Amino acid sequence: MIPIVSIVGKSDAGKTTLIEKLIPELKRRGYRVATIKHDAHHFDIDHPGKDSYRHFHAGADWTIIGSPAKLALVRRLDRELTLDEIAAQISDVDLILTEGYKHEARCRIEVSRRDVSRRAHTTELISDPTELLAIAADYPIELGVPVYALDDAAGLVDLIEREVLRK
Repeated sequence: MIPIVSIVGKSDAGKTTLIEKLIPELKRRGYRVATIKHDAHHFDIDHPGKDSYRHFHAGADWTIIGSPAKLALVRRLDRELTLDEIAAQISDVDLILTEGYKHEARCRIEVSRRDVSRRAHTTELISDPTELLAIAADYPIELGVPVYALDDAAGLVDLIEREVLRK
């Protein structure tokens, strides 16, 4: 099974920004990376009027758009798939990074920003410290979990290599 590291945190904490920093660092080190983004809302990756949009809205259960450089798939579901079910469909990568999946994540890096915590009127993390591989934050946190600066992609990838990829 491909290892999964989930990047979790409160809304606007910087989860996407951290993933954008981790991916190039992992790629620089020769790893193939997949990402899965959890979206609790309905989303559309295609645009009205485009052929693939028309196929899907005509009732196709699967619509796949292929080109020489990219492949996109839209699949109609009767229930939300679990993270493991989605991950089982991915191949040819060394690591899967997820954004979200805070209820299913087993290996987590939580992103925390002081100003986001203040706006939420709590400095509490969304994860229990026992669930965390690390914390990426812009303020000091003492919970017995490694804490990295928000821009320390190299340090976080060192940790991911040591604790996830080499095990």
